Amino acid sequence: MFLFAAIPWYSGLMWFAVVAGLMIVNEFARMNKWVSLALFVALPIVLPFTVWKITAGAGSSVGDWFHWAKVYSALAGCLGFLALRSFKGLSTNKYALLFPPIILSINILEAVVRDFQVYSIHGLVDGILTIGGPWNIMNGIAGLINIITITGWMGIIIGKDKKKDMLWPDQLWFWIIAYDLWNFAYVYNCVSDHAFYAGAALLVSCTIPAFFIKKGAWLQHRAQTLAIWMMFVMTVPSFVDTSIFAVKSSHNIAALWVVSGLALASNVAVLVYEIIKISQTKRNPLKEEIYTDLAAYKQVVANNK
Repeated sequence: MFLFAAIPWYSGLMWFAVVAGLMIVNEFARMNKWVSLALFVALPIVLPFTVWKITAGAGSSVGDWFHWAKVYSALAGCLGFLALRSFKGLSTNKYALLFPPIILSINILEAVVRDFQVYSIHGLVDGILTIGGPWNIMNGIAGLINIITITGWMGIIIGKDKKKDMLWPDQLWFWIIAYDLWNFAYVYNCVSDHAFYAGAALLVSCTIPAFFIKKGAWLQHRAQTLAIWMMFVMTVPSFVDTSIFAVKSSHNIAALWVVSGLALASNVAVLVYEIIKISQTKRNPLKEEIYTDLAAYKQVVANNK
């Protein structure tokens, strides 16, 4: 196959099971703050000293700096968003509203740094075949553009229903798709043999609820599914490495070019569109929302009335 080696039927079924499992746990975390605290506070306190010191140590496929940084940055996002949702006044505090774009930018920047680092790597890295090349630079640039095109955080609101989701109306479908293409390319470039699950399944598990279950809450969905997945894979790295369900990358040079090319092209397109909107509306992206005239933006706001 173009992107991956052979995908057995049982691995295909497991892919759907992973997507469904992540979505279900994410929904439980949305429903109850005590579930969120158990998942995103209690487990991360216990696991590093009991399980991860064995399963995610040096030499394991999840033992590098990136995996440890990623799990804790995702957890920081989950807890920060939970605070915004739970404490009155935070959601209207302009300094507190800086947290979502900052933690999102840090999360993206971690991967950008890793992409640039992998450019010069050719061979096995913690048991994963890594093929560095110009595609890493392309995708790193795409990630930087993805950060630049983050807009409208000052318009973040908290949902008025019982779940009290953190809603970001200006974070619309075209930016989300550009992010997904960039992030998949990152995983495919840098942790290639994990991309079937950690790339495709993980991204789908937060994009589906953002498009069809609770629009406007993509960043909350993303942080929670990412944290859940990272804790799982650091606990059971064999699932993506050596289990019967593991699916390896094809390590196809053409595929590396294509996924990074799509990521760069989509993010450049979002940047161009943002510049056009700014020139038309004369809005300041550092102080104002940019896409308030779009139907997708209006729908998120209307659904929260």
